[in-house]
Amino acid sequence: MNTINIPNIKLGIVAVSRDCFPESLSVNRRKALVEAYAAKYDENNIYECPVCIVESEIHMVQALEDVKKAGCNALAVYLGNFGPEISETLLAKHFDGPVMFIAAAEESGDNLIQGRGDAYCGMLNASYNLKLRNIKAYIPEYPVGTAEECADMIEEFLPVARALVGLSDLKIISFGPRPLNFLACNAPIKQLYNMGVEIEENSELDLFEAFNRHDGDPRIATW
Repeated sequence: MNTINIPNIKLGIVAVSRDCFPESLSVNRRKALVEAYAAKYDENNIYECPVCIVESEIHMVQALEDVKKAGCNALAVYLGNFGPEISETLLAKHFDGPVMFIAAAEESGDNLIQGRGDAYCGMLNASYNLKLRNIKAYIPEYPVGTAEECADMIEEFLPVARALVGLSDLKIISFGPRPLNFLACNAPIKQLYNMGVEIEENSELDLFEAFNRHDGDPRIATW
């Protein structure tokens, strides 16, 4: 029986906004992003969180609970305008799964009062605050774009998220020339731990001893 051991990714899109900008600007840009993704890719891959985080950490908790309830195992924090640095980074901190940050480009220069969101500047501050909190998040090489460009960024992130989710549930059972669970000489496994991989190292010496101890055991078939 062949089984495909590849996790499915459902990515929640959470828009953020500062209270000095109209919340509707970020909400409308989120809706445009979702529409752009659905027009080009499989809309079953994403979930539009109805909670827009505006400054308050209460909104962050509401958004976190909503995406968890929706079964999301990956997250896109979308800066429709300049975002609230504390709340948006706390969302990434408390979400149990891979997180990406992207931001909206200004549509035009015709409406620089109500239509200006400064999401590019917000993205710089978000990056800085993620580093301050030691939070690992995926940020595309150029994370600011139109709805269509941000949709492409999300699609490019899905394989990354799929690998991280799969590795987080992985356990490696190995055999080495040391005593059981003696990991002091295994510096290269540090990066595996960083990705959430669990490791059990068994001793080749114990295996060899067990092999000799059970020599001729009638319970063990021989060929």
